[in-house]
Amino acid sequence: MKADPEEERSGMEIGVYTLADLGPDPHTGQTISARRRLKEILDAGTMAEEAGLDVFGVGEHHRLDYAVSAPPVVLSALSQVTKRIRLISATTVLNTVDPVRLFEDFATLDLLSNGRAEIIAGRGAFVESFPLFGYDVDHYDELFEENLELFLKLNADEKVTWTGRFRSPLRNADISPRPVQKAVPIWVGVGGTLESAARAGRLGTGLALAILGGNPIRFKPLVDVYRKEALQAGHALEDLKVGVGGHTYISKTTQQAKDEFYPYYSNYWGYLNRQRGMSTHMSRADFERLAGADTALFVGSSQQIIEKILHQHELFGHQRFIAQMDIGGMPFKKVAENIERLATEVAPVVRRETNKTK
Repeated sequence: MKADPEEERSGMEIGVYTLADLGPDPHTGQTISARRRLKEILDAGTMAEEAGLDVFGVGEHHRLDYAVSAPPVVLSALSQVTKRIRLISATTVLNTVDPVRLFEDFATLDLLSNGRAEIIAGRGAFVESFPLFGYDVDHYDELFEENLELFLKLNADEKVTWTGRFRSPLRNADISPRPVQKAVPIWVGVGGTLESAARAGRLGTGLALAILGGNPIRFKPLVDVYRKEALQAGHALEDLKVGVGGHTYISKTTQQAKDEFYPYYSNYWGYLNRQRGMSTHMSRADFERLAGADTALFVGSSQQIIEKILHQHELFGHQRFIAQMDIGGMPFKKVAENIERLATEVAPVVRRETNKTK
């Protein structure tokens, strides 16, 4: 089912994203290959566009238990089999990438996609990219700050002169190619720190909140400080964009959604926490608390998901919601069913209701 073109562009933008984790299916114990995972990601992006969603995101990791280390390459492949959907990194680990190369990659993606490229820049939950690319993890935050400010300069100017601490200086350097868009949109991904939200506001980037659990009201101070800092820095309110991303699973009823999702969700946190040396067990009672009606875990019927998104919209006034569905070794058939439900049952209502508040 395809959405009405006019409806697609009103109200909140709705999309999906993947981190491309390679986890075993908890029911079969089988883990698919990286090659198959990439094929499924391209299929999911194509399906998301055909169903009428607005955004498709791909994350970055540099580990054997993830399939994507180069989001612009994957998104460029997707740009050739889609025409409309926005293509975004979710996220780019900005501390350990050269901002010039990052700009060139996404400007090229923008040209190939006819103006659909975007970036969510994050500091990274894992640190394996620091030794891999020759950076010192002790400079975790300073690298992010410098690289973000340099990227914004590259985004704004065709020729750049710049001196910083962590890379060689630029002397009247040609910054090419130039994107189709006036500038490649960039969002700062924030998981919970006020300082990161304030920095996004000062620099005038978008704010992308990763809300993976708990009561969403705890994120309202981040949105408030983001807008406050942005206005104090002279940025126009209409240019400030807030997005929310979260784990999502939709089924016919909320109980059915919980029953179906629990094995994948507990499996996902099991192997993720194992990587971090933390406890790997999640009981069904733990999951039930995490999936409660007042929490930020988007698990339930389409109506339950609608209510959670709209409740968060009352808190944040955000312009975009993107769902992460394909976690914990979930087979592609279930991912496809979720994309279809999000696009045909959830998105039309959310767009209509949020369009009323514009």
